[in-house]
Amino acid sequence: MAQTVNVNFKLDSDVKKSMEQVCSELGLSMSAAFTIFAKKVGREKRIPFEVSVDPFYSESNIRYLEQKMADYKAGRLKLAEHELIEE
Repeated sequence: MAQTVNVNFKLDSDVKKSMEQVCSELGLSMSAAFTIFAKKVGREKRIPFEVSVDPFYSESNIRYLEQKMADYKAGRLKLAEHELIEE
């Protein structure tokens, strides 16, 4: 049997609580869940899920929003009313 080692890292307390709850519902310990993750990463040589950046926080969108705020503060932004579509 392979030798086990301790791995220490920090998690936000809310993230930890949420993970503990899900692991409990699955009948797993957090250690078992991380072991499953680590084995899958080692076997597949990739993160086993999509990792992406929220486009809202992209540099181009932040510049766009900053420009709109500057236009608003300078009185150059034209706002229009519209009806919301409700189904």
